[in-house]
Amino acid sequence: MEHVVIEVIESKCNCYRKGDKISIKNALIDMENTDNICVMALQSFFPFVFAARKGVTPEQMGFGEKLIVQCPDYCDEVIFQIKKI
Repeated sequence: MEHVVIEVIESKCNCYRKGDKISIKNALIDMENTDNICVMALQSFFPFVFAARKGVTPEQMGFGEKLIVQCPDYCDEVIFQIKKI
């Protein structure tokens, strides 16, 4: 099974707290193991989820050791880390 977890590492938004997680198993959001999902935030990590599911490393995607993205809503900053489990 392809499993990716997106974890909130920093948040100034009311929708997310540090430590919140979004779990994606195969191509579906695992709602039982997901704290919250915001469509604005979804835009920030969606392009990288497929690559991470297929085993592409952060380095291969042009990141450092960690795959870190930011929500595009500049008023309520949220920083996410994407990890293949």
